[in-house]
Amino acid sequence: MADLDSLGYTSIIDMSNDEAIDTLRQIRLSRRIPSKKPKRESTQKIKKRVSAVLDSNMAEELLKILGGKDEKD
Repeated sequence: MADLDSLGYTSIIDMSNDEAIDTLRQIRLSRRIPSKKPKRESTQKIKKRVSAVLDSNMAEELLKILGGKDEKD
């Protein structure tokens, strides 16, 4: 079973004062700097899903909206 000694880290008690202070500064600095980059806000608009099934009434309305000619006329 693994224990703390098997991790390979030297204890802060076993370090000299300068080494301990330097280690603590590095730990403190690494916590202040965010590890992830901020996410960009997407500028793309969310597209609505189009129904895969179109009946004749929906197709007719779509043609009217798009300005196409109506087949009945």
